[in-house]
Amino acid sequence: MPDLNATHDPARRSWVESANRPDTDFPIQNLPYGVFSAGDGRKRVGVAIGDMILDLSAAEASGVLTPGGADRVFAQGVLNPLMALPPSIWSATRARISDMLDADRGDPTVPLVAQSDATMHLPIFVRSFTDFYASREHATHVGTMFRGAENALMPNWLHMPIGYNGRASTVVVSGTDIRRPLGQIKAPDAEAPEVGPSAKLDFELELGAIVGQPSQMGTPVTTDRAFEMCFGFVLLNDWSARDIQVWEYQPLGPFQSKAFGTSISPWVVTREALEPFRHATPEREKPLLPYLHAASDTNFDIRLEVDLAPAGGPAAVISRTNAKTLYYSTAQQLAHHTLSGCAMETGDLLGSGTISGAQPGSFGCLLELSSNGRTPVPVGAQDRAFLHDGDTVTLRGWCEGPYRIGFGACTGTILPATRRPNGV
Repeated sequence: MPDLNATHDPARRSWVESANRPDTDFPIQNLPYGVFSAGDGRKRVGVAIGDMILDLSAAEASGVLTPGGADRVFAQGVLNPLMALPPSIWSATRARISDMLDADRGDPTVPLVAQSDATMHLPIFVRSFTDFYASREHATHVGTMFRGAENALMPNWLHMPIGYNGRASTVVVSGTDIRRPLGQIKAPDAEAPEVGPSAKLDFELELGAIVGQPSQMGTPVTTDRAFEMCFGFVLLNDWSARDIQVWEYQPLGPFQSKAFGTSISPWVVTREALEPFRHATPEREKPLLPYLHAASDTNFDIRLEVDLAPAGGPAAVISRTNAKTLYYSTAQQLAHHTLSGCAMETGDLLGSGTISGAQPGSFGCLLELSSNGRTPVPVGAQDRAFLHDGDTVTLRGWCEGPYRIGFGACTGTILPATRRPNGV
């Protein structure tokens, strides 16, 4: 039987030498899942180990790894069949993969593919996408910008996680270009809106949670159960058109300003890999209702960073922050999501909302970093109030301890707006 506790052993090493480097995102203690293709172009499920990928689809076909028994869960080129299995199977599968890659008792004949030879694909079939607004610092900064310091937080914000239902159809994997959206835009001094390309295109630094275990319609779940339902996490960039947003968001919230693209990183870091990096949520000045109480820490100490590279220019780090500052954890977001009886399904994606710290260098979007365009951000020899065509934004995240648990990169490049069809 695999040793489930050994997967967190900081002394454990792999026979894949690149996994033993101190700067790798993917040591043997991580083992994130992804979907890739190489050679024949067929989508396969794999695990990142150092600069290589263990081909789980091939391992399952040969009978080396069979988490689904007679059912091949890695044969469909998506993680949903694995996520639909019980969490005990998640743990046992992770432990078995760790043993296969262990320097002392592993099997160097298992099928590996170089990451440099692979094309990464969307790792899950996204059933639905909900984006929250869980960073107090972000909510306060933006609220102050538009409503003043005394009305920065709406009365409900300190009592429950605020969110909206986004579009699953435009969730894309890292490396997919994002086209500048068209939308209705109304200038402050104009009598009526016009259709045009967004001039205030922005990124949002977020953490995405992926639901593995479903819940029943009509049945709320506790925060402890919600934590167990989460299969893993990705970096998430919920691209936003601020000038479209400000005109449309009242009274029902964001719509077209956020529906045109959401990028996620290709590797899904499992909840179990993040276990040693659990962290408490911040102290609260108002008590939460009992259903949002958690028996244990449900945030994570994940360092986050944003690079911006102008077309043809070098990248510059423009923000550094940490997911541990989130006022509402993923477990609390998910518990609140089910309170009304809303059913959660395997493959549901939850965005944390923009993650910002208290200091200017820790803000998670250009809206904050540039004070809505009033103080542009230095990017090498250029400045940015909002994103230009050709700009590339890269999100990175990692946990730092006896070893590094990294997410890889979540990248997207802005393309010019499409030509308008007749009548637009």
